[in-house]
Amino acid sequence: MNSVEIAKFICHQLEKNKEILKDQFLKSKESIGFFYLDDLLPEALALEIHSKFPELEKTVKRKSLREYKFTAYQMDAYDALLEEVIYAFQDKNVIELVAEICGLKQVFGDEFLYAGGLSLMKKDNFLNPHLDNSHDKERSRWRVLNLLYYVTPNWSLEHGGNLEIWPRGLKQPQTIIESKFNRLVVMTTHQKSWHSVSKVQKDAIRCCVSNYYFSEEPLLKSDEFHITTFRGRSSEKVKDVLLQIDNSLRSGLRKIFKKGVRENPHQYKK
Repeated sequence: MNSVEIAKFICHQLEKNKEILKDQFLKSKESIGFFYLDDLLPEALALEIHSKFPELEKTVKRKSLREYKFTAYQMDAYDALLEEVIYAFQDKNVIELVAEICGLKQVFGDEFLYAGGLSLMKKDNFLNPHLDNSHDKERSRWRVLNLLYYVTPNWSLEHGGNLEIWPRGLKQPQTIIESKFNRLVVMTTHQKSWHSVSKVQKDAIRCCVSNYYFSEEPLLKSDEFHITTFRGRSSEKVKDVLLQIDNSLRSGLRKIFKKGVRENPHQYKK
């Protein structure tokens, strides 16, 4: 099955549920706008996508104070179905429907999958509260939407690895969005869209297909260029101080080197 065929399934579900999703997004728009849609693809296809995810040994491990997870983005190194499903989300019709639901215009996909691709998290993996990098790899367009499609069967809330968004800031309770099988989550990314992933509690791999959309204009008038910025949780006071120092050092370097000291390897080089 190719990306065009998969995109038709996605469009069908988005169109069928469009008014419900618009309402869901509208209720959260003033803080961190989001919506989620279950049963996105036929179950057999979603299960097949999950079965094609690579072994951890064939992915890139990212382990630091900020995060502990595994990523894959050089898509021609993996099963062809994975590339097809990722680019289904980059289909023009899918982008237009998602943008319409979110009330946005002039939204663009990203053929290079900058910071996107596949995400895999095993037991004890986590992603600390953070703001996504504000721009694309050329620093020419603003990152505006984050699309997360979860494909691990029989995954439940208590297994961890769930998306957390912090609409009232890091000092207030987070909103938890379960990383449920065959669920698509779409959330806005801007200067205040703090989000994280809770620690995985189950001895299994949580798998996710990740995409970003971009725009010529930022979502908030107050948005400024920023690198991916991490913070500690309220229970991690020492870690929070260290991460803020880390943020300052990396931000300082980006003021000198506009596109970074080195090219970010997290992109699909075709």
